[in-house]
Amino acid sequence: MKLKDMEPGQRGIVKEFTGGEGDRLRLMEMGLLPGTEIRFVRRAPLGDPLEVEVRGFHLSLRSSEAARIGISVV
Repeated sequence: MKLKDMEPGQRGIVKEFTGGEGDRLRLMEMGLLPGTEIRFVRRAPLGDPLEVEVRGFHLSLRSSEAARIGISVV
């Protein structure tokens, strides 16, 4: 499952990234390391951006960024 397909309140574990090396590094610098637990908080009314909770802080991601993150739902 991709992060962009999650529903509010769902929890998951970051498993993998797709896309280029620069995109992967940028996401990892924001704290989205493989094995990190996240909680999907909400999606903006028009579907973009979306908000997730990672390591106790809230992070907003574009839908296109979330489509690059593979998640294992917990």
